[in-house]
Amino acid sequence: MEDGGPSATARRVAAHRLGFTRVAAGYGDPAADEALAADVVGGLTVSAGRMHDYLAARTAFFDRAVTGAIDRGVRQIVTGAAGYDGRALRYARADVRWFEVDHPATQRDKLGRLERLGLTAPGVTFVEADFTRDPVADRLRAAGLDPAAPGLFLLEGVAVYLEAAVLENVLDQFRQVAAPGSQLAISVSGSRAAGDGSRSRARFQAAVAAMGEPVRSTFEAGQAEALLARTGWHPADSSGRDGKTAASRARLRSGGLLVATAGPRPASTATAAGQSAPRSAALRPAAPQPPHEGPLAPL
Repeated sequence: MEDGGPSATARRVAAHRLGFTRVAAGYGDPAADEALAADVVGGLTVSAGRMHDYLAARTAFFDRAVTGAIDRGVRQIVTGAAGYDGRALRYARADVRWFEVDHPATQRDKLGRLERLGLTAPGVTFVEADFTRDPVADRLRAAGLDPAAPGLFLLEGVAVYLEAAVLENVLDQFRQVAAPGSQLAISVSGSRAAGDGSRSRARFQAAVAAMGEPVRSTFEAGQAEALLARTGWHPADSSGRDGKTAASRARLRSGGLLVATAGPRPASTATAAGQSAPRSAALRPAAPQPPHEGPLAPL
């Protein structure tokens, strides 16, 4: 947030998305999503490039996660650090309930914009929470999320701005209210050795730090999956039974775009459930991660 409004990175993400061809569905209100995005952008212009290509791939990944879940019969969707994301408008259905979890300041600004624009979101429940201190699982239960019904949980563009301990706590909190078989879609920032995109990554980190949103967590290959497993989220099957080829799954993984399914929770994690993570990072609206040097940059 900047002076009660969207951060620079949130505005840039919205500006990029206005130029994307989005995943189509036979329901929802894409025009409402675009109206909200245009209001957030406020005339900002962005150029094509590696970041644009990465954000296009990331946006399509999360669009497909949403439409795929709805097509499978999932009727509750949780968006963590929703920021100014408009998928709850774009893919609205009368029989699907959305829960947008976000920092109070960001959420109140978003609600004010929706009201000013004359946009309604009857299928959305807005849940105020600071990831660094608040019991997210309890707040979702209180808001009406059914832990016995399958759901989809989204964490787009926020993990990079959370300390690892805070991110682990958020994943555990989500797992506490996720029925077995629920899915999680998440984007994480990868760390690579010197000489493999390190200069561009350093430039990105310096740029977002200057905007007041420093990078707080990166993961080497396999670390993100291990973190998910520790919190009861099991990485998606790479055998092809989920409809994606091994090459496609590897390509998404190289870009930090991961899908996991709610499964058994390790005993140590279950015992510690409900404990708050250290207040070491602030919740940020969805914002771009550094462009990856693998197949997703450019797509």
